[in-house]
Amino acid sequence: MEYIYASLLLHASKKEISEDNLKAVLTAAGIQVDDVRVKAVAAALKEVNIEEVLKNASTMQVAAVAAPAQAPAEEKKEEKKEEEEKKGPSEEEIAGGLASLFG
Repeated sequence: MEYIYASLLLHASKKEISEDNLKAVLTAAGIQVDDVRVKAVAAALKEVNIEEVLKNASTMQVAAVAAPAQAPAEEKKEEKKEEEEKKGPSEEEIAGGLASLFG
């Protein structure tokens, strides 16, 4: 995770995400650098538009927070419908049906 944080720090400071820069940030943070991981992260992020990823992550986070807030209301509506179906016809409906037999 430290390698991603270092990459985000470099991105925020408008520096190139390169092996040397990643090593410098990680070393400054007191982290023992793994050259293989540094090379992999630098290569993987070369083709990634980090600004776009961050923008989409914010949008997804807002959607994830909003979705659970809406779900309970929908579930309550469905529960009411199911309860009404289980109860059968209401007393008014039964009375109306009986009245039509004698009317």
